[in-house]
Amino acid sequence: MTAVQEERTTEELKALAERADRELEDATAPEILRWAAETFGKRFCVTSSMEDAVVAHLASRALPGVDVVFLDTGYHFPETIGTRDAVEAVMDVNLITLTPRQTVAEQDAEYGPKLHDRDPDLCCALRKVKPLEEGLKGYQAWATGLRRDESETRANTPVVGWDEKRGKVKISPIAKWSQEDVQTYVTEHGVLTNPLLMDGYASVGCAPCTRRVLEGEDARAGRWAGRSKTECGLHS
Repeated sequence: MTAVQEERTTEELKALAERADRELEDATAPEILRWAAETFGKRFCVTSSMEDAVVAHLASRALPGVDVVFLDTGYHFPETIGTRDAVEAVMDVNLITLTPRQTVAEQDAEYGPKLHDRDPDLCCALRKVKPLEEGLKGYQAWATGLRRDESETRANTPVVGWDEKRGKVKISPIAKWSQEDVQTYVTEHGVLTNPLLMDGYASVGCAPCTRRVLEGEDARAGRWAGRSKTECGLHS
């Protein structure tokens, strides 16, 4: 399948996103990703935190060799890096690893050690938000694994939205899925998942800012526990 990779203005992309959200709200995840592949071709990528590879797997079926972008913050669990390496080895994707401008040691030298404890918003901005902004420059659209059931802050996630900050179409093909839907897909297709999901972690981020969740907590409760912070800034 060869997509016509049109050059579109910001206004055209925004209008396209708004129309697609209306038209694709009731579509399945594969249908949404087929639309993305046909509409954007190689100007489309998937971002993955390597919590699981569900969206990467879905996208690889719609667009074999699709770019999968991973942010290596320097603070990941070894299991997360292992999941990334396994995805690259076994899936029909082009794995792209983005890194921050500074190593952890260089950041410590400039800002002091454990910036994530003192100013997690700045740490996320330096190690996640800025690298992603640079990494997405060549794309018109990007896909995420956001789901509405993950937390209150994600309850209104559109299946196709407009990323005003980056001027890109933002696609969340599994926004309507439940955790049970994710597990069913993983089981049916043998999709790779982060081993930490079997060890009490419901959402996997950087090691210093992630803990296991307690019974009854939502999936995001283990991220920045004890703080009002709920998002890293990539999706806000």
